[in-house]
Amino acid sequence: MGAMKEKLPQYAICIVNNDYPASLELHKVYRLVPDEEAALDGDVRVIHESGEDYLYPADYFVLIMVPQEKAQLLRESFVPYST
Repeated sequence: MGAMKEKLPQYAICIVNNDYPASLELHKVYRLVPDEEAALDGDVRVIHESGEDYLYPADYFVLIMVPQEKAQLLRESFVPYST
């Protein structure tokens, strides 16, 4: 089951921001934090530039897969948050 979690998307593009126009930018790539409880409620946990994470409706985003060889570059571009 651990291998399956590694294949889950870690990034998403915002496609709807109607209820959160000051917080979410359309067409912006956001980093996600795995949150099974939020997923059960139809939400995703999104990390903002500040490094803080917030819950939003999952249907506000399109999940994207990043090729493994590019994932590190993308991860490093999310400053100040890094893991």
